[in-house]
Amino acid sequence: MPLNSREFQDRLARRARRAGVSVPAELGAKLETYYRLLATWNRKINLTALNLTDLGPEDIDRLLIEPLVAAKHVPATTRRMIDLGTGGGSPALPMALAVPGAHLLMVESKTRKSVFLQEAVRALELDAGVATARFEELLAKPELHEAHDLVTIRAVRIEARVLMSIQAFARPGGLVFLFRGAAGDSAETVIPPLVWQATYPLVESLRSRLVVLEKRPTSRGVPRGTPD
Repeated sequence: MPLNSREFQDRLARRARRAGVSVPAELGAKLETYYRLLATWNRKINLTALNLTDLGPEDIDRLLIEPLVAAKHVPATTRRMIDLGTGGGSPALPMALAVPGAHLLMVESKTRKSVFLQEAVRALELDAGVATARFEELLAKPELHEAHDLVTIRAVRIEARVLMSIQAFARPGGLVFLFRGAAGDSAETVIPPLVWQATYPLVESLRSRLVVLEKRPTSRGVPRGTPD
């Protein structure tokens, strides 16, 4: 069985303190709702490989703490976010819970996962939508072109051609968040209109990093960015 409420909140609080993030009571309750919904659905369909029954330190770090740390770097002016390849909802849903006032669009190609995400949006009372499609299929939609302040993606490998595709969703001046693991590539493949802005450590136990890219207006002739 999944953790009871006290166990969940205790573990969440401990891992959050270790990562230097605060979790107010209302946010903690919403994160627990997401965890319980994910655990229930995961018994029926494969949403995540994380151990949701015991929810050990690295599991809770990956599922919840890493997105909360990343949320600290979301500009206060952010009003529209899009997450590509959302899967079981992390990092998109925890980030959205930690960034009130921003609309989230989650893009997920697998129908069953998309249905779960729609149920999660309802249960969490989020200002969010779900597109059941590959993100490449959405590139031709004019209403999504350069319409978002923040684009997020957590993937094993990001190539230059992928970056050139996903930057189309970001407005000029908008950001792209790349969630990277310990062995992930840096952003050395970045080419205009994207430029490297910063690389932040996320969670020590995972040795994960957040690579932040900015989309500059092409008329400025922005030089290539160089990450740390």
